[in-house]
Amino acid sequence: MKPGIHPEYSQVTVICACGSVFKTGSTKKGEIRLEICSNCHPFFTGKQKLIDTAGRVERFQKKYAKKQEAPAPTQ
Repeated sequence: MKPGIHPEYSQVTVICACGSVFKTGSTKKGEIRLEICSNCHPFFTGKQKLIDTAGRVERFQKKYAKKQEAPAPTQ
């Protein structure tokens, strides 16, 4: 390896939005903040989590709740 061309590799702290904190090696200095990690990701946990962005889930539920409340036609 040529000296002086490789970035400095150091240990950094990773902080997830779920509260999980762990250390890893990285060329980035400081700390790394994540929205989702292996402790809270549905693929690894087996749990489904709805992440509501700008009320989209709520609007979807309202839209289709009205259709279900309509009385069924009688014959």
